[in-house]
Amino acid sequence: MNFRFHNLLGAPYKGGNAIISGNSHLISPVGNRVSVTDLIKSETVTLPCESSSNISKIAVSPDRNFLISVDEKNRCLFINLRLRVILHRISFDKPVSAIKFSPDGALIAIGTGKLLQIWRSPGFRKEFFPFELIRTFADCNGAVTALDWSPDSNYVMAGSKDLAVRVFCLKKLNGFNKPYLFLGHRDTILGVFFCTDKTSGEVSRVYTISRDCLICSWRFVGNEGKADDLQGQISDPPSPGTPKQRPSGDDNGNVHGSTKKRHRFDGNLDEECEFNLHRGKWELVRKDNFMQAPAKLTACDYHRGLDLVVVGFSNGVFGLYQMPDFVCIHLLSISREKITTAVFNELGNWLTFGCAKLGQLLVWEWRSESYILKQQGHYFDVNCLAFSPDSQLLATGADDNKIKVWTTSSGFCFVTFSEHTNAVTALHFMAGNNCLLSASLDGTVRAWDLFRYRNFRTFTTPSSRQFVSLAADQSGEVICAGTLDSFEIFVWSMKTGRLLDVLSGHEGPVHALTFSPTNAILASSSWDKSVRLWDVFEGKGAVETFTHTHDVLTVVYRPDGKQLACSTLDGQIHFWDPIDGLLMYTIEGRRDIAGGRLMTDRRSAANSTSGKCFTSLCYSADGSYILAGGSSKYICMYDIADQVLLRRFQITHNLSLDGVLDFLNSKKMTDAGPLDLIDDNDSDVEEGIDKQTRSKLAYNLPGSMPNNGRPVVRTKCLRIAPTGRSWAAATTEGVLIYSIDESFVFDPTDLDMDVTPEAVDTALSENQHQRALLLSLRLNEDSLIKKCIIAVNPADIPSAASSIPFRYLQRLIEAFADLLENCPHLEFILRWSQELCKAHGHLIQQNSRSLLPALRSLQKAITRLHQDLADTCSSNEYLLRYLCSTGTKN
Repeated sequence: MNFRFHNLLGAPYKGGNAIISGNSHLISPVGNRVSVTDLIKSETVTLPCESSSNISKIAVSPDRNFLISVDEKNRCLFINLRLRVILHRISFDKPVSAIKFSPDGALIAIGTGKLLQIWRSPGFRKEFFPFELIRTFADCNGAVTALDWSPDSNYVMAGSKDLAVRVFCLKKLNGFNKPYLFLGHRDTILGVFFCTDKTSGEVSRVYTISRDCLICSWRFVGNEGKADDLQGQISDPPSPGTPKQRPSGDDNGNVHGSTKKRHRFDGNLDEECEFNLHRGKWELVRKDNFMQAPAKLTACDYHRGLDLVVVGFSNGVFGLYQMPDFVCIHLLSISREKITTAVFNELGNWLTFGCAKLGQLLVWEWRSESYILKQQGHYFDVNCLAFSPDSQLLATGADDNKIKVWTTSSGFCFVTFSEHTNAVTALHFMAGNNCLLSASLDGTVRAWDLFRYRNFRTFTTPSSRQFVSLAADQSGEVICAGTLDSFEIFVWSMKTGRLLDVLSGHEGPVHALTFSPTNAILASSSWDKSVRLWDVFEGKGAVETFTHTHDVLTVVYRPDGKQLACSTLDGQIHFWDPIDGLLMYTIEGRRDIAGGRLMTDRRSAANSTSGKCFTSLCYSADGSYILAGGSSKYICMYDIADQVLLRRFQITHNLSLDGVLDFLNSKKMTDAGPLDLIDDNDSDVEEGIDKQTRSKLAYNLPGSMPNNGRPVVRTKCLRIAPTGRSWAAATTEGVLIYSIDESFVFDPTDLDMDVTPEAVDTALSENQHQRALLLSLRLNEDSLIKKCIIAVNPADIPSAASSIPFRYLQRLIEAFADLLENCPHLEFILRWSQELCKAHGHLIQQNSRSLLPALRSLQKAITRLHQDLADTCSSNEYLLRYLCSTGTKN
């Protein structure tokens, strides 16, 4: 039961700014969560922290320890990136359009509405209110849209919708506190950047970029009235109120060309600024246009070390320019939609682009012109899931007509199949992990080769049909698919692709098919209120029919084939004995799945009875419990023998989705209906985050979006991994993966006063390894068990394996599977596994149902290591042959 959120797959990038922390960690918002991708190791994880709505802005501290995220409801989370926990929360009164940490990490600049606020950055200290507002600048006449810090963390430059750029100083400016203004733009400012001189390290230029594809270069030409400027030219006398340049330091905190240390902010606002930018003079050096009209500039970034500017436009074109001469290095089109984020990495060799309309993130190396990362989630809802037999792969099919295959350990999609021309409705992995079957509404069932990544067989019908269910027998010889329109089940031969039979009898859409794990009996469920069993090989037609009082939505076999579970439209789960044809149990789940009220509902969630049913079921690996999900924000876990609810998982807390709240806020109710459903036509969508919900439902008929296009939270498919240690749910948010973290579980068995960790250490010190192993198994402490396994001598493994009682076999096999993933002693653990199978083979075979999850975990670990070693050996084959040949000659 100790399943915890592990990862989120298949969710599209919906908007917001992406960040590359350090040089290789891509951090991007995914709905109301944050995804972290390691570009070197090709691994992606999703932080378990959830915001109350979709995230619009994120920022990372310079030391990479903290992440700050702001959602559409102006709620801010301060997250510890290393521990992945929320440290602090705060809410702002107005929308946050820009946020950035200072270079020293002590301050945070936040543009909220027309205000520029400077906050002290919280740390690891325990404080009652860690967020402290240092200063507020209210000089802007429009909403703040862009921010940048000077390298010494004493100046903040802000651009706003009033077409002006202002430079603010945190310290007193000798009685003059007005900011310096840069004027000349004719559209909203989207980017402001300080530029430092490469030789002196001082601020020498400022770049300002506006939405009308215009970039202005400003040069600092005067310093305290000196005769010559930074470029050796004669400067005009300084005018009152013009900023003066302040020297910046290197990474060690020393001012270039001076022995004075960098002046860092210490919280004292009354102290005068030693170096300032208000006594000098700025001049407009050049004004350049990116020449992309009528497209608008939508994203930009600047790399201070390389003096490069990258810009993205609303027509999907991006440009890379060398400054200050404005030399175009690259000008390429990567999309037909608007680029919503563009950012450099720390070294400046990688460019990251995000397109919210397509849900796509790209990382491109501009020097070699090659892709580092090209990930795109399912743009429409995921309909179906399928785990590979070894649990290493996960296939997903969605309404966007695509099939994606993911590696569960890394969270990366390594292949996408797009041959289907309509929504993919069902998936099934064949034995051996090398073949994947898919059914679609386009009237085809396709077989995919996961070695060559091609569609090697297509199953069709004489007349076009819409397939919504799929199943294959254990041998892989027969493929069955159920239809939505003709209410038939079609049977094909896998080897020849010929249509063998058409099973008729249902009077409604056949929405679920499943073969018995022990024989060739096919079970089908339909909206005609029945579950039918078919003998496919004998051709006898329906051999058994289980009738219900409501439409049957799904059906699934228990892993041992001795029980059948189906859910009906009235919210009940029925358990049948397929051999005797008897009803065993019935679970009333309508109240368990109840929760969440739609914006258009006239009743509260507690009183509403519509849609409270389970549409997807899946048994655990040992068949002791069952997971159920449907049109609700909850996924329920039931104990089958006792018919009790064990746990409810809430799949999301994202208020951007409909059906999450149980009670609607009466303050947001108007005469025209809920305030969230009223379309604000005056909103400027060019500058914020695009609302993806309308385009996601664009395939619906006009007037078919009663909740203003807000997606409704629901679960379409549930699957448990064959190892039993994780399960996946296809939800509105994406594919949620939950797994078991055994390191936090302590389950002592068979304890007495003498069974202690000290007794285990004593037995190890006396070379009584078998006794120490038995004591550690009785304690059931993971670290002690692994320590005792490693301590056994290789020659004593057969005797130690035969002395293990049967009740400890599952725990020992689980320890072997964990050791194979983290321990370098491969041959030693394999020897243990071999001797354990020799000593207890008959018991393992007799109790395969209870040991199945542990055995599959061990098989998964062995398979992964076998593939890694095979790749390593094949790559070093020539070297091995050479070494062998030189050894024989000597």
